[in-house]
Amino acid sequence: MKKYFTLGLLLLPSLLQAQQKNITGFTSTSSAQQLKTEQAFDQSLSATTIGETIKELSAFPHNVGSPGSKAVAEKILAKYKSFGLDAKIETYYVLYPTPKTRLLELTGPTKYTALLKEPGLPEDATSGQANQLSTYNAWSADGDVSGELVFVNYGLPDDYDKLAAMGIDVKGKIVIAKYGRSWRGIKPKVAYEHGAIGCLIYSDPRDDGYTAGDVYPKGAYKSEFGVQRGSVMDMVVYPGDPLTPGIGATKDAKRLDRKDATTIMKIPVLPISYHDAQPLLAALDGPVATGDWSGSLPITYHIGPGKAIVHLKTEFNWDIVPAYDVIAKIKGSQFPDEWVMRGNHHDAWVNGANDPISGQSAMLDEAKALGDLLKTGWRPKRTIVYCSWDGEEPGLLGSTEFAEGHDKELQQKAVIYINSDSNGRGFFGEGGSQALENFMDEITQNITDPQTNVSVFDRAKAGELVKISSAKEKKELFERKGRRLEGLGSGSDYSSFLQHLGITTLDLGFGGEDGGGEYHSIYDSFDDYRRFKDPDFKYGVALAQTAGRAVLRMADADVLPFDFRNLYATIDRYTTELVDLSNNMRDATAIDNQLIKANDYTLASDPTIKYVQPAAKSEVPNLDFTALKVALDSLKKSTSHLADVWAKESQSDANHDKLNKALYQAEQQLLSTDGLPRRPWYRHTIYAPGFYTGYGVKTLPGIREAIEQRNWTEAQQQIGVVAASVNRLALYLGSLN
Repeated sequence: MKKYFTLGLLLLPSLLQAQQKNITGFTSTSSAQQLKTEQAFDQSLSATTIGETIKELSAFPHNVGSPGSKAVAEKILAKYKSFGLDAKIETYYVLYPTPKTRLLELTGPTKYTALLKEPGLPEDATSGQANQLSTYNAWSADGDVSGELVFVNYGLPDDYDKLAAMGIDVKGKIVIAKYGRSWRGIKPKVAYEHGAIGCLIYSDPRDDGYTAGDVYPKGAYKSEFGVQRGSVMDMVVYPGDPLTPGIGATKDAKRLDRKDATTIMKIPVLPISYHDAQPLLAALDGPVATGDWSGSLPITYHIGPGKAIVHLKTEFNWDIVPAYDVIAKIKGSQFPDEWVMRGNHHDAWVNGANDPISGQSAMLDEAKALGDLLKTGWRPKRTIVYCSWDGEEPGLLGSTEFAEGHDKELQQKAVIYINSDSNGRGFFGEGGSQALENFMDEITQNITDPQTNVSVFDRAKAGELVKISSAKEKKELFERKGRRLEGLGSGSDYSSFLQHLGITTLDLGFGGEDGGGEYHSIYDSFDDYRRFKDPDFKYGVALAQTAGRAVLRMADADVLPFDFRNLYATIDRYTTELVDLSNNMRDATAIDNQLIKANDYTLASDPTIKYVQPAAKSEVPNLDFTALKVALDSLKKSTSHLADVWAKESQSDANHDKLNKALYQAEQQLLSTDGLPRRPWYRHTIYAPGFYTGYGVKTLPGIREAIEQRNWTEAQQQIGVVAASVNRLALYLGSLN
């Protein structure tokens, strides 16, 4: 706690603002009433109840399509109804593979058959239950392959560049990659692109295991038998049911043939423990893997290929299963067709106490608190919709099918979608639409962090300051009044709302002091959560307070609190980054080509490796960003104009309906009709998951990825696409008065 008090100058602005009584978007009178409502809301929240709900909903396995999934959905439905909400289950029918055959053998030079099993533990009451999904990667291909093994580090494109420079080709071979540095689905995707016939993924103890800390059950980190299950769907092309892209997966929906579904992997993929990985890695010969490529197992890491031969067999049940979305509403008293939406998924790979039940339980406590307000006669002006999604883990199935099935209605009615997922002890994290940065600052400056007793805003900002090493960046952060909302990539249920439909979105949660190796394993249990994640469940309350205030204020604001000047500043900053990126690439390419020409190009200092001389790279042209910069000038003027309009209207008693609807539909102007190149489902021109990063966001993705892939014609074309969308938004906002 002491280090936060030493940052007194940093804390002062928010402490002063916390003394202010007016809430942005509310009049003096409605602010006073809103604060009373929020105080009553807080009094209904209960850490004890959140803990009990986590224990109840994580008491048994509940992956999508299982009896446990239906049981959890029905429990959640009953809770919503008991709170006084109008609730129902909306069912979709989605493709979902479960493991039938899993075999991994080292057949030479020695013999080893992988265990492929996590043992139950006496210290973890639910870890040995029946009906647990075996360790596997959903959306792996069926396959029976044998081949030489090659270690590919984290399995990213840069790693394959280094392999190529060493003259190592993975074509016709099986690769083994470390978890980390990217979303897991990128690893088999890149392996397949390079000709590999199979892919193994393991967590190295250097990243998640005994090097990080004591392993479970003594400590929080991954034991030698722990395995991270997970989806390897190519979600960066489109999420949701692979057979129904763009439409809701109802019972009678038209479906693709499975062989035509582009998001299903084309090679067999299997996750393994570091217990099973060690004999495979120890059998490798070839160049020594040094530096960043090595890990913490007690062996010398080699790259291969060579004598190590592996046999991998996977086979799956490819079933159409029900996905149970639980939808609960509180009808708005004045604007029933304006929806404030709040969501968190309920399905898990196994028991899922942390992921997702910690967030789900906090959200249910919000709904309970709103139900208590209903009993006092309170009614929101706008309709509030709580969504407990199914099928998030395999590929955002429940939320995507709902969004695709209700797309036109959502674009008309959805004011905002507020998402959360897993939640734990630590710092507040937030991402989403930058027009809501001031809105979120005002909320977080008035919520107390349970551990430090400063505001969650101040603790988060102090945490950022400590992490930054650059003096320039520290100065900039210190002088910045507010916090930035991070751009959103993928990996949770906000994707369809923001990136496909252009609906204003927030993604909220706490963490950073809740690390461990239980992720997607049988050890993501209540016993693990209460020991290592949030022992007194107070961060569940903090999440409910934060997201609950966002829901309440959006539901009852007189004038919706959007400030698009922040969005302008963000897009302008992204544009500057791209100009710098292209300039830096031009300089780096010139230097590399000079070294290649001088026959002095090396990638490492290991004298035992004979490196292959790379070909010269194409020169980087001068990309013309003029159209985008002109569009940004227009956006700057229109956002400034709108801020004046907003301030004037918020001080009047006029009807704000027209302005409010225009505000919450504004982000749709940033959608591109054609979508991103090679993945038209993603239509937002400012944010998308990276084609080779997965969860990680790519900002101005059409331009950025074209530059990174050295596709200069496409980069110039995409500058025009983004400029057109920014111009649309500028004209749209400039017309509001």
